[in-house]
Amino acid sequence: MITKENILAIAKKTILSESEAISKLIDYLDENFSKAVQTIYESKGRLIVTGIGKSAIIAQKMVATFNSTGTPSLFLHAAEAIHGDLGMVQENDVIICISKSGNSPEIKVLVPLLTRFGNTLIGMTGNTTSFLAKGSTYVLNTTVETEACPINLAPTNSTTAQLVMGDALAIALMELRDFKPEDFAVYHPGGALGKKLLLRVKDMIENSLKPMVHPDDSVKKAIFEISEKRLGVTAVIENNTLVGIITDGDVRRMLNDNDSIAHLTAKDIMTKNPKIVTPETMAVEALHILEDFSITQLIVAENGQYIGVLHLHDILKEGIV
Repeated sequence: MITKENILAIAKKTILSESEAISKLIDYLDENFSKAVQTIYESKGRLIVTGIGKSAIIAQKMVATFNSTGTPSLFLHAAEAIHGDLGMVQENDVIICISKSGNSPEIKVLVPLLTRFGNTLIGMTGNTTSFLAKGSTYVLNTTVETEACPINLAPTNSTTAQLVMGDALAIALMELRDFKPEDFAVYHPGGALGKKLLLRVKDMIENSLKPMVHPDDSVKKAIFEISEKRLGVTAVIENNTLVGIITDGDVRRMLNDNDSIAHLTAKDIMTKNPKIVTPETMAVEALHILEDFSITQLIVAENGQYIGVLHLHDILKEGIV
């Protein structure tokens, strides 16, 4: 009978098996690894990663990691390579070939073809005496004693070892390139980190409304402007220069303090010297200002010239938190 305890025991056994397999990779790191990293780092070409079966899936993940961390990479399926895709390999490219056995028929056909033009071949294999290992310039040992699979057939520990070895390569290359968060953002402009490091105020207000009144305009007009533009604020402009703002909070306080508003003008209730950001201000910096002062809008201006209003919702909509 299958119980919750049995299921959890199987899961724990699998995780322990894979973690032990990974930890043993440390003992396999040698000069081959350091030379492989140095070769990729100094290459004037791209990094081609190839494999077949489950190793091909790992190769695709490795390519994604390399590309996002500053090492231009391409995936080459081992089976498709011998049917025309080998043409993607150029003279200065470095190649990583992944195979647990290193002796599959596709690998035996592919290895001589990968090295015929003098490209450096880095073999990642669990068999250091295999055809792949013997044909490689450098060998990355991903040997595992057994798979986590109970019948020792489904690639589990072996593919995890390949994945981790690929991550070790990527991180080593990141360190050599002095890869910074700003660099990461360049490759991930649509992600949260990319937006935090790249998105500026000007990118969010291009099509925004520009509520504004003049100092001598009636309070009634200011209220209409705030209501119509739906930003909870209006700028007060005199001679094309920003002189203050009126928020919906200012309006509420005015109504609370006055029985009649007929005699009041915008300049009577406006807030002078409002919090201002420029179009070049980073969006994340603007968010910090909003949070620090517990406000929901910022006036965007440059050299005293009113440009627009940035609302907290504009920032949150971009996923910057």
